[in-house]
Amino acid sequence: MTWNAVLTSATRTVAVLAAVTITVTAVAGPVRADANDLGGYERQRLFWHTCQRDSADQPGAELDQAGASCTELTVPLDYARPRGATITLALSRLAATDTARRVGVLLLNTGGPGAPGMSDVLPIRQWLGDVGATFDLIGLDPRFVGRSTPLDCGWPTGTLSRSAGPDRASFDRLIAFERDLAARCARRGGDLLPHVTTRNTARDMDLLRAVLGESKLSYLGYSYGTYLGAVYLQMFPERADRVVLDSAVDPAGYGARVLREAGPANEVALRDWADWVARHHDRYGLGGTGQQVLAVLDGIWAAATRRSLRVGEYRVDRQSLPFLLLNRLSDDRDESHADLAQTVQVLRQAATTGSATPTASMADTLSFLLTGAESATGSAQAAILCGDVPVSRDPGDYWRDIRQHHASEPRFGELTRAINPCAFWPQGPRERPTVVGNAVPALIVQSTGDTRTIYRHGQAMHRALTGSRLLTLRDARIHGVFGNYGNACVDGAVIAYLADGRLPATDLECVSTASR
Repeated sequence: MTWNAVLTSATRTVAVLAAVTITVTAVAGPVRADANDLGGYERQRLFWHTCQRDSADQPGAELDQAGASCTELTVPLDYARPRGATITLALSRLAATDTARRVGVLLLNTGGPGAPGMSDVLPIRQWLGDVGATFDLIGLDPRFVGRSTPLDCGWPTGTLSRSAGPDRASFDRLIAFERDLAARCARRGGDLLPHVTTRNTARDMDLLRAVLGESKLSYLGYSYGTYLGAVYLQMFPERADRVVLDSAVDPAGYGARVLREAGPANEVALRDWADWVARHHDRYGLGGTGQQVLAVLDGIWAAATRRSLRVGEYRVDRQSLPFLLLNRLSDDRDESHADLAQTVQVLRQAATTGSATPTASMADTLSFLLTGAESATGSAQAAILCGDVPVSRDPGDYWRDIRQHHASEPRFGELTRAINPCAFWPQGPRERPTVVGNAVPALIVQSTGDTRTIYRHGQAMHRALTGSRLLTLRDARIHGVFGNYGNACVDGAVIAYLADGRLPATDLECVSTASR
């Protein structure tokens, strides 16, 4: 299980363009490079154009309406062989309008991994306020994502995640499921898989910087994007300007099992949600105390263990149920709490009457989880994670881990500690994982209640980047803080840093004022 992209809808749905067959081409035209020489790539000319591709391309239409422009960048498939095959990356730009105070380029990445980034320029320009007008904002679909030579393994799901379920039989079914996901990518990804890595995306970023004619690159990354940013800082430390890493990963713990320690935080978040629902018993009817609400949930859990629950056209069983719950626990605001309460109402009806109609947001999540509608998202996510860091290939290691933590993580450990397709990936990482440790300045933003990249992971990133400052938002459970959460203290500190490039003299703390 990995993170959601920060800038998705309130449901979980990621807007993914229709997958196309992957093609790679030999280097041609203006791009020429000798071995280990990227000069030809750096001298390529970008042709900016409108973003909408056809009448069905709503994201492109919104970019055009906002005044953005789009282009394609040619990069090597394999940076070790730059004269070999190439791929193209798609990107958008909202150019600086305050040209007198223009700072440079601010590249954005809102997580995933595997989430397209071209549309990220639109909300983030609003979040940045006046300082946004001093940057060229760049939204990039990373290699093999979105419009950037997309990888689609033909999965029957949009995620690499499933719960191990209650017993060894359900765990064995999960092994077969994850093995099949890996085999599909081996068949359809072929020789491309070794090149779907964070280190190659960092190389793409630096090549883009050079093509844009910038001596330095500013960067705003969320969630997985913080790891990508840290890798860029490690590989190209002299090229970094103003860097913000929001909801940071522990760089030493990054990989396909990055949520392995997140179970306890989600158990706490579920109890917090139950207390909120109890305070709104007149609206949801799920119990007048937190314990009563959790008892209702336990009844649903037991029912889904005995048989799958019919929810619209979908079947929800014990191995898919935890995803529906965890999906909404990364945000402590009323809208998210209410959405989860409505989901539980539907599940209770399905458990007691035999069937129920899902809410719109629940249907979107179920489509993502239980159909191949967003296969490209899960395919790219797995390819990146499996290509970055090796994991154990022994299924017994995962089963023992789940059982050892069942008492403290009764609902979520079987999901956050579950086996995934990386255990069956056709080949291990081509390069060693990046060891992050340098003094490049950066501002790290973290909420204390984050259920995806937990607070101590942000502290670990802070220790690894010795030149960084840590901006902590206390009394908040949110994944993706700046702009997304609307905390004036956090937003003001980030904007001040981006405006003048000076980090705070010391670490800072803000306190959430959000209602519970």
